[in-house]
Amino acid sequence: MSASSLSSASPPIFLITHEFYPVRGGIATFTEEIARATADLGYNVEVWAQSASPAAEKTDWPFRLRRLPLKGSHDLLCQVRLARELIRHRRDLRHATVYLPEPGPMMTMMLLQFFQAFRPRRLVLTFHGSEILKFSDSPLRRMLARRLIGHATRISTLSNYTQELLLSHFPEASEKIFLTPGALRSDFAVVPPKPAKTKDKIIVLTVGRLHPRKGQLLTLQALQSLAPDVRARLEYWIVGGQSKSNYETTLRTSAAECPDLAVKFFGNIPDDELSALYDRADIFAMTSINHGHSIEGFGLVYLEAAAHSLPVVAHDVGGVSEAVIDGQTGLLVPPHRPAQLAAAFEKLIHDAPLRHRLGTAGRAWAARNCWKESAEALFRSGAVDVA
Repeated sequence: MSASSLSSASPPIFLITHEFYPVRGGIATFTEEIARATADLGYNVEVWAQSASPAAEKTDWPFRLRRLPLKGSHDLLCQVRLARELIRHRRDLRHATVYLPEPGPMMTMMLLQFFQAFRPRRLVLTFHGSEILKFSDSPLRRMLARRLIGHATRISTLSNYTQELLLSHFPEASEKIFLTPGALRSDFAVVPPKPAKTKDKIIVLTVGRLHPRKGQLLTLQALQSLAPDVRARLEYWIVGGQSKSNYETTLRTSAAECPDLAVKFFGNIPDDELSALYDRADIFAMTSINHGHSIEGFGLVYLEAAAHSLPVVAHDVGGVSEAVIDGQTGLLVPPHRPAQLAAAFEKLIHDAPLRHRLGTAGRAWAARNCWKESAEALFRSGAVDVA
């Protein structure tokens, strides 16, 4: 069936999210890329997303985009506003596929699911990791999540780790669950070979929101623990915006305590500028740790770094080992082992051939998954309708 005939023949798919462009991060990237791939497959897609400044809006989406009058947080007011929108458009949703790719809209649907009039014909869910722990921690949320999973047609996760975590807390998902692994962003599909380096400094790069779970402070402390002559050869570049209390202040204070290690903070920067930073770097580091209910379910940024031929240093937590292959595309270190983390950096700093080998393998590894395959798995025909 051609794309055009599929679009006209298939019921609409409403992708409802609180995390969409211009929001940055793994879930926002996943949501955008699944929407693009689904539209490219010819499905009739409409994205409902949080409000955004007109100055930040794009106009070339391959799908319809409806901005909702809500900021996209998880607070009660945002949930009420989203519920109001879903109730207002319930006649459209009842005969469609509704896809909830992240926890914000799931929490709203947990409340509306008690009313038959608000249940869609098909309900598709994607879990990323941290929300599983949050939903299971409270008896009320656990009951609501189980009921929502019961109504769902299909349920996906990005990694085997997250799948096992979901099944350990919500075994009722076992007959509906499958993988939709992350892939490179569309603009990362073709990355030119890494240019030859002409500088003396070795650059370690971290890209991610400034949050204790992302481990920027642990990477900084590991680099600071290296010998003075090694530190003098390094620069540590931190890309990401403030998102957790005074964490950036903590990072800057720690950096100032060891002035012979150059540390640069770039904040949030556009993707085209970020690509240039990847190309200038030598090592990528994101040493995530589990932090309360917040865990690393996969980590799309590891694939982006690998696509730029960067060897990766990471902690072996959550689903990271499914994004970074230890000894092949990077070095994985057990969490809370600062000496081992420092040793991993020192090994790559002193071994340029190893950096090249891991980076070259990483380019091929990063390109192995395809968004269209994940989108087709989510929405292919033949699945059983919602009960």
